[in-house]
Amino acid sequence: MLYNGLERWRAAEDIDELVRPTPPLFLRAYQPHLRYYLIDEGRYTPEQLGLIDSPLSAVFGVEIASRERASLQAAVDRLVRLIQADPNKARLDALITRWLKRHLQRLGAQIDLTHIHSLVEDTAMLAENLQHWAERERQEGERIGLQRGRLEGRQEGRLEGRQETAQATARNLIALGLLNDAQIAQATGLSMAQVEALRSPDSH
Repeated sequence: MLYNGLERWRAAEDIDELVRPTPPLFLRAYQPHLRYYLIDEGRYTPEQLGLIDSPLSAVFGVEIASRERASLQAAVDRLVRLIQADPNKARLDALITRWLKRHLQRLGAQIDLTHIHSLVEDTAMLAENLQHWAERERQEGERIGLQRGRLEGRQEGRLEGRQETAQATARNLIALGLLNDAQIAQATGLSMAQVEALRSPDSH
């Protein structure tokens, strides 16, 4: 069982764990068992994968690194090295190249993969494309951050403007002397503490 989901695998790994209620002890010997070998990709750390010199471990490394674009190129470079060292280099290169192109498309990579037919031979071209992709994502992140900052600034400005208007209204009502602090607070939306502070000579 090869699993590469974000959440860790928690399902039973033997059918006997699913039998409920648990049979009595004298029947346990007749309990059917059917296990599967689980490879939960997310349980491996990049360090652990780095100690396993196999193309499959490098494929896992690429999938894990895909969540952090800065590490993706290093993971691809390691994958290329392990493909080059494999006795079935040509076949493995073709298979993994097709897989990687589909994987990058699923990630939404806005890069041209049509001219990449071999990870081993087209490494430089892929590296350049990955660099452009990471740069575009960085720029898009900065653009979104700037837009959010402007929006938050406008919202804060409107809030401050309403606060200043309410305070000015409260000062006028205090000067008229017709309402108590509770009535002024209700009329302006200020708190009692804010109205009381406005009565202080230091607030002008």
